[in-house]
Amino acid sequence: MTYFPRPSRRIFTLASALVAGAALAPSIADAQVAQVSPQMRSEAMALMQICRGDYDRLCGGVQPGGGRILACLQSHANQLSAACAQSMPRAEALKNNAAASGVMPK
Repeated sequence: MTYFPRPSRRIFTLASALVAGAALAPSIADAQVAQVSPQMRSEAMALMQICRGDYDRLCGGVQPGGGRILACLQSHANQLSAACAQSMPRAEALKNNAAASGVMPK
């Protein structure tokens, strides 16, 4: 049997924080469950890989959710690696798209 290692939980935590998780209920009163599109998830995972070192170094203690990790990274803009800093506009756009589609609180 071939064993494929599972990605670390921390990888998924960061990606989830960037786009509010794989699927979140917008509110208890709303019976619909919104889901992140495969494209949005893929982009979030790519951004997470770019910014993982910065996340670990600068924002590892930040509770994921509600855009807090993105806000933390943005608050440390002058300390980010060049690649992560360049990805911040796309991360912000993904966050905005997630909020607009109801997969994260506005």
